[in-house]
Amino acid sequence: MAKKPVKRAERVEVFYDQNRWAILNELRQKTVELMEILNSAHLQSIVHGSIVRGDVSKTSDIDIFLPTPPSSFIIETYLERSGFRSYQRKIVQATPLYALKGQIELDQQTSISFPLVKMRLTEKEFYKFGGEATAQFLKDQKRASGVDKRLMLIEPTTDGHIESSVVGREEEVSNILDVSLNTVLDRVRALVRRDKVGRTGVYIEKELESDETFEQALKKLVDKNPAVRRRAKFFS
Repeated sequence: MAKKPVKRAERVEVFYDQNRWAILNELRQKTVELMEILNSAHLQSIVHGSIVRGDVSKTSDIDIFLPTPPSSFIIETYLERSGFRSYQRKIVQATPLYALKGQIELDQQTSISFPLVKMRLTEKEFYKFGGEATAQFLKDQKRASGVDKRLMLIEPTTDGHIESSVVGREEEVSNILDVSLNTVLDRVRALVRRDKVGRTGVYIEKELESDETFEQALKKLVDKNPAVRRRAKFFS
């Protein structure tokens, strides 16, 4: 079940037990291993979400992102040479205005994504909004502030984190996270709307054929869908 946006005035301190610290360490070890493989192939990557903030659970995903990737062929070839095989490949687009992204799912918990068209500032800052980090950041056992899907700002502490609502504090949160106010407002609108409408808001989610490249699949979407064509051309 999707987490609902929360609005409350107080700041709540959350303390982690040994189990949560153990889950965080296990997820981070797996993440660092994969990111270092990508980085060794000059595929610069970041990870974002609860693994960066620390507020993980057993069901937390590992979401790795390649901000400036080469061709998808290079990404997939190097992953396969390193022993990683995808069980699903797809193109996703949240709304007609958002960038199309390639997504390679290595298992039900781990995915690698990358942009297929140029991203806007708000899309680039999406990762920092939720908390982003490099492999070295994780190895140094650091944590970063970010916002979860409940629209709660997670600020790490020595023993856990402090959480507080973003709604009504958008400008303050933009300063804390060092992202533009437009990025915060965009995410608040998207998550509040998702809660009201009752769906994820994904506009396109196309699974690739086994012998199809991301570039081939993107071309088919561009040729068939005027909205995709406009988004790809306008920001290319």
